[in-house]
Amino acid sequence: MPDSIPFNYPHMTGKELYYIAEAHFGGKLAGDGPFTRNCHRWIEERTGCRRALLTHSCTAALEMQSLLLRLKPGDEVIMPSYTFVSTANAVVLRGGVPVFVDIREDTLNIDERLIEDAVTPRTRAIAPVHYAGVGCAMDTIMDIANRKGLKVLEDAAQGFMATYKGKALGSIGHLGAYSFHETKNVISGEGGALLVNDPDMVLHAEIIREKGTDRSRFFRGEVDKYTWQEAGSSYLPGEIIAAFLWAQLEEAEKITACRLDLWNRYHEALAGLEARELLRRPIVPQECVHNAHMYYILLAPHIDRQKVLAGLKAAGIHAVFHYVPLHSAPAGQRYGRVHGSMKHTDDLSARLIRLPLFADLTREQQDHILSTLESLLVR
Repeated sequence: MPDSIPFNYPHMTGKELYYIAEAHFGGKLAGDGPFTRNCHRWIEERTGCRRALLTHSCTAALEMQSLLLRLKPGDEVIMPSYTFVSTANAVVLRGGVPVFVDIREDTLNIDERLIEDAVTPRTRAIAPVHYAGVGCAMDTIMDIANRKGLKVLEDAAQGFMATYKGKALGSIGHLGAYSFHETKNVISGEGGALLVNDPDMVLHAEIIREKGTDRSRFFRGEVDKYTWQEAGSSYLPGEIIAAFLWAQLEEAEKITACRLDLWNRYHEALAGLEARELLRRPIVPQECVHNAHMYYILLAPHIDRQKVLAGLKAAGIHAVFHYVPLHSAPAGQRYGRVHGSMKHTDDLSARLIRLPLFADLTREQQDHILSTLESLLVR
């Protein structure tokens, strides 16, 4: 690990290379081999989803969601602006229109109270994004969707191993998506998964993922040959990716517990600075069990974020801000539209700093981060 403190450092369990070698010597390197099946079964059993399908990225899983909805040009999907570009790109690539609504001041998740008013005759779906692994108000969102005849596309890229009212994030809407990018808690370098919770979409999802063919049914012996059935693409990761992921899934509980310890240590140590109104700590609603995906702070409005980031960098600490809101980006203005005020999105995004948080962060490193931050804020 470098001497300076990185924002993220990929955690290795120790079995990744062993499993990769096993895949190699087993002569199975393409997708949907034994390690992929292990990962599918683990995710299905852990989340209760109807079908889990590994993909080569969370972006791919989100694109599959739009294909499964058969989005057409002009169709609208309601989502927060404070999210990664893939949430919107998946809609835009089908000719759809992202409709941006504001976020909640407490969790930075989509404000469920604003969704219903944003629904139009063109609305097809709601795409809640579980920011920092803290669940959106899914009961309200599902109620709106059911009453309006809409689908719910969960972007749970940051939500692996987190729950809302006891249900795994990604398993509550009609479709869900996980990320296993190296910046996430459980990783495979690149990689993701589509969670299919609507049983009527399972077969279609398999077909889309297999280049539009019913190849999965052929391998299960359900058809005597596989043929081109629908428009699709190749969304399978190779078996080496799945082998790496399997080593991580075996240790997912331990990794999560380690990150939660670090998150809680940040949280306790920063209570004093919050009491002095220099920053605000993350808020986790009682119905949510988060996964310590990130620890962020919201600086008081009078504090210059760039100066704080520069001060941390000078001390060898790589802290970062997060998304530039999509509604303010050139492509967001070109392809999407805003519904209502974006005051919380604009305000909070300009004050947020993410502190280094990864499983191998030491207490000494964390103490250095905390003492440096305090010295920069207390003048």
